[in-house]
Amino acid sequence: MKIRKNAGIQPIDEQTDGLPELSRRGFFKWTAVGIGALALAPNLLEASVMRDRALFFHNAHTGQTLRRVYWTPRDGYIREAIGEISWALRDHRNDQVKLFDVKLLDQLYALQLQLRLRQPIHVISAYRSPATNGKLRQRNRRVALNSYHVRAMALDVRIPEGRVSELSQAARSLGAGGVGYYPRSNFVHIDSGPVRYWS
Repeated sequence: MKIRKNAGIQPIDEQTDGLPELSRRGFFKWTAVGIGALALAPNLLEASVMRDRALFFHNAHTGQTLRRVYWTPRDGYIREAIGEISWALRDHRNDQVKLFDVKLLDQLYALQLQLRLRQPIHVISAYRSPATNGKLRQRNRRVALNSYHVRAMALDVRIPEGRVSELSQAARSLGAGGVGYYPRSNFVHIDSGPVRYWS
Protein backbone atom coordinates (compact mmCIF):
# COMPACT_ATOMS: atom_id res chain seq x y z
CA MET A 1 0.00 0.00 0.00
CA LYS A 2 1.21 3.47 -0.80
CA ILE A 3 1.09 5.86 2.14
CA ARG A 4 2.61 9.23 1.54
CA LYS A 5 5.24 9.85 4.18
CA ASN A 6 6.04 13.17 5.77
CA ALA A 7 9.27 13.50 7.71
CA GLY A 8 7.64 15.90 10.15
CA ILE A 9 4.80 13.54 11.05
CA GLN A 10 5.37 10.67 13.43
CA PRO A 11 3.11 7.63 13.12
CA ILE A 12 0.47 7.43 15.84
CA ASP A 13 1.30 3.78 16.43
CA GLU A 14 2.57 0.78 14.52
CA GLN A 15 -0.89 -0.13 13.28
CA THR A 16 -0.20 1.73 10.02
CA ASP A 17 2.10 -1.03 8.79
CA GLY A 18 -0.76 -3.52 9.03
CA LEU A 19 -3.25 -1.48 7.01
CA PRO A 20 -4.83 -3.52 4.23
CA GLU A 21 -3.98 -2.88 0.62
CA LEU A 22 -6.95 -1.31 -1.12
CA SER A 23 -5.90 -0.32 -4.62
CA ARG A 24 -7.99 1.53 -7.18
CA ARG A 25 -8.91 -1.80 -8.72
CA GLY A 26 -9.84 -3.30 -5.34
CA PHE A 27 -11.93 -0.30 -4.36
CA PHE A 28 -13.64 -0.30 -7.76
CA LYS A 29 -14.51 -3.98 -7.38
CA TRP A 30 -15.78 -3.40 -3.83
CA THR A 31 -17.98 -0.48 -4.85
CA ALA A 32 -19.26 -2.12 -8.03
CA VAL A 33 -20.30 -5.27 -6.18
CA GLY A 34 -21.33 -3.82 -2.84
CA ILE A 35 -22.94 -0.47 -3.56
CA GLY A 36 -26.02 -0.88 -5.68
CA ALA A 37 -26.90 2.81 -5.81
CA LEU A 38 -23.41 3.77 -6.96
CA ALA A 39 -23.56 1.16 -9.69
CA LEU A 40 -26.59 3.05 -11.00
CA ALA A 41 -24.71 6.34 -10.90
CA PRO A 42 -21.49 5.95 -12.94
CA ASN A 43 -20.30 9.46 -12.13
CA LEU A 44 -20.32 8.61 -8.40
CA LEU A 45 -18.60 5.29 -8.98
CA GLU A 46 -15.94 7.04 -11.03
CA ALA A 47 -15.49 9.60 -8.25
CA SER A 48 -14.81 6.79 -5.77
CA VAL A 49 -11.87 5.37 -7.73
CA MET A 50 -10.48 8.12 -9.94
CA ARG A 51 -10.64 11.18 -7.71
CA ASP A 52 -9.37 12.13 -4.29
CA ARG A 53 -11.27 10.58 -1.39
CA ALA A 54 -12.17 13.09 1.32
CA LEU A 55 -14.12 12.81 4.55
CA PHE A 56 -16.27 15.62 5.92
CA PHE A 57 -17.52 15.10 9.46
CA HIS A 58 -18.33 16.85 12.74
CA ASN A 59 -17.43 15.31 16.09
CA ALA A 60 -20.44 16.04 18.30
CA HIS A 61 -18.39 15.69 21.51
CA THR A 62 -15.36 17.83 20.70
CA GLY A 63 -17.11 20.29 18.39
CA GLN A 64 -14.40 19.75 15.77
CA THR A 65 -15.38 19.73 12.10
CA LEU A 66 -12.89 18.22 9.69
CA ARG A 67 -12.73 17.98 5.92
CA ARG A 68 -9.66 16.04 4.81
CA VAL A 69 -8.46 14.19 1.71
CA TYR A 70 -7.04 10.87 2.92
CA TRP A 71 -6.46 9.02 -0.37
CA THR A 72 -5.48 10.12 -3.86
CA PRO A 73 -5.08 8.09 -7.06
CA ARG A 74 -1.42 9.12 -7.22
CA ASP A 75 -0.38 8.76 -3.57
CA GLY A 76 -2.72 6.13 -2.16
CA TYR A 77 -3.49 6.48 1.54
CA ILE A 78 -1.97 9.57 3.13
CA ARG A 79 -0.42 8.85 6.53
CA GLU A 80 -0.65 12.44 7.78
CA ALA A 81 -4.32 12.76 6.84
CA ILE A 82 -5.24 9.44 8.43
CA GLY A 83 -3.46 10.61 11.58
CA GLU A 84 -5.44 13.87 11.58
CA ILE A 85 -8.70 12.00 11.03
CA SER A 86 -7.85 9.59 13.85
CA TRP A 87 -7.08 12.49 16.18
CA ALA A 88 -10.43 14.11 15.33
CA LEU A 89 -12.08 10.75 16.14
CA ARG A 90 -10.14 10.23 19.38
CA ASP A 91 -11.62 9.13 22.70
CA HIS A 92 -12.92 12.51 23.82
CA ARG A 93 -12.95 11.43 27.47
CA ASN A 94 -9.18 11.03 27.75
CA ASP A 95 -7.75 12.16 24.36
CA GLN A 96 -6.35 8.70 23.62
CA VAL A 97 -5.88 8.01 19.90
CA LYS A 98 -5.75 4.88 17.79
CA LEU A 99 -5.19 4.88 14.05
CA PHE A 100 -8.49 4.18 12.27
CA ASP A 101 -9.01 1.24 9.95
CA VAL A 102 -8.91 2.55 6.38
CA LYS A 103 -11.66 0.10 5.41
CA LEU A 104 -13.97 1.97 7.77
CA LEU A 105 -12.86 5.33 6.36
CA ASP A 106 -13.67 4.01 2.89
CA GLN A 107 -17.11 2.89 4.11
CA LEU A 108 -17.78 6.37 5.48
CA TYR A 109 -16.57 7.92 2.21
CA ALA A 110 -18.83 5.62 0.17
CA LEU A 111 -21.75 6.48 2.45
CA GLN A 112 -21.15 10.19 1.86
CA LEU A 113 -21.13 9.57 -1.90
CA GLN A 114 -24.24 7.44 -1.75
CA LEU A 115 -26.20 10.11 0.14
CA ARG A 116 -24.65 13.00 -1.84
CA LEU A 117 -23.99 14.81 1.43
CA ARG A 118 -23.08 18.47 1.25
CA GLN A 119 -22.98 18.90 5.01
CA PRO A 120 -20.75 17.11 7.50
CA ILE A 121 -21.96 13.81 8.84
CA HIS A 122 -22.13 13.92 12.64
CA VAL A 123 -20.07 11.40 14.58
CA ILE A 124 -21.46 10.69 18.03
CA SER A 125 -19.16 7.83 18.98
CA ALA A 126 -15.78 6.97 17.51
CA TYR A 127 -12.68 5.48 19.13
CA ARG A 128 -13.07 4.28 22.71
CA SER A 129 -10.09 3.37 24.84
CA PRO A 130 -10.42 0.08 26.76
CA ALA A 131 -10.89 2.08 29.98
CA THR A 132 -13.72 4.12 28.50
CA ASN A 133 -15.39 1.06 27.01
CA GLY A 134 -15.19 -0.68 30.40
CA LYS A 135 -16.87 2.24 32.15
CA LEU A 136 -19.61 2.42 29.54
CA ARG A 137 -20.16 -1.33 29.83
CA GLN A 138 -20.61 -1.04 33.61
CA ARG A 139 -23.47 1.39 32.99
CA ASN A 140 -24.99 -0.39 30.00
CA ARG A 141 -24.62 -4.10 29.32
CA ARG A 142 -25.51 -3.53 25.65
CA VAL A 143 -22.01 -2.07 25.21
CA ALA A 144 -19.97 -4.90 23.68
CA LEU A 145 -17.01 -6.22 25.65
CA ASN A 146 -14.92 -6.50 22.47
CA SER A 147 -16.42 -3.45 20.78
CA TYR A 148 -15.14 -2.49 17.36
CA HIS A 149 -14.95 1.05 18.76
CA VAL A 150 -11.98 -0.11 20.87
CA ARG A 151 -10.24 -1.29 17.70
CA ALA A 152 -10.90 2.02 15.86
CA MET A 153 -13.07 0.06 13.45
CA ALA A 154 -16.49 1.57 14.28
CA LEU A 155 -18.41 4.84 14.21
CA ASP A 156 -21.87 5.87 15.36
CA VAL A 157 -23.19 8.53 12.99
CA ARG A 158 -26.22 10.64 12.19
CA ILE A 159 -27.16 13.26 9.63
CA PRO A 160 -28.49 16.56 10.98
CA GLU A 161 -32.06 17.06 9.78
CA GLY A 162 -31.86 13.69 8.03
CA ARG A 163 -33.90 10.58 8.66
CA VAL A 164 -31.99 7.87 10.45
CA SER A 165 -33.93 5.23 8.47
CA GLU A 166 -32.47 6.56 5.20
CA LEU A 167 -28.99 6.56 6.70
CA SER A 168 -29.43 2.96 7.84
CA GLN A 169 -30.72 1.87 4.45
CA ALA A 170 -27.80 3.55 2.69
CA ALA A 171 -25.29 1.95 5.07
CA ARG A 172 -26.79 -1.51 4.51
CA SER A 173 -26.72 -1.05 0.75
CA LEU A 174 -22.93 -0.77 0.91
CA GLY A 175 -22.78 -4.50 1.66
CA ALA A 176 -19.73 -3.99 3.87
CA GLY A 177 -19.22 -4.37 7.60
CA GLY A 178 -21.75 -4.18 10.40
CA VAL A 179 -24.72 -1.81 10.48
CA GLY A 180 -26.75 -1.20 13.62
CA TYR A 181 -29.98 0.79 13.40
CA TYR A 182 -30.92 2.77 16.53
CA PRO A 183 -33.96 4.92 15.65
CA ARG A 184 -34.81 5.86 19.25
CA SER A 185 -31.31 7.19 19.81
CA ASN A 186 -31.20 8.67 16.29
CA PHE A 187 -27.96 7.12 15.06
CA VAL A 188 -26.55 4.35 12.91
CA HIS A 189 -23.54 2.24 13.87
CA ILE A 190 -21.13 1.25 11.10
CA ASP A 191 -18.05 -0.92 11.46
CA SER A 192 -15.52 -2.70 9.27
CA GLY A 193 -16.08 -6.11 10.82
CA PRO A 194 -18.03 -8.96 9.16
CA VAL A 195 -21.19 -8.07 7.24
CA ARG A 196 -24.19 -8.19 9.62
CA TYR A 197 -27.23 -6.07 10.50
CA TRP A 198 -29.19 -5.45 13.67
CA SER A 199 -31.59 -2.98 15.27
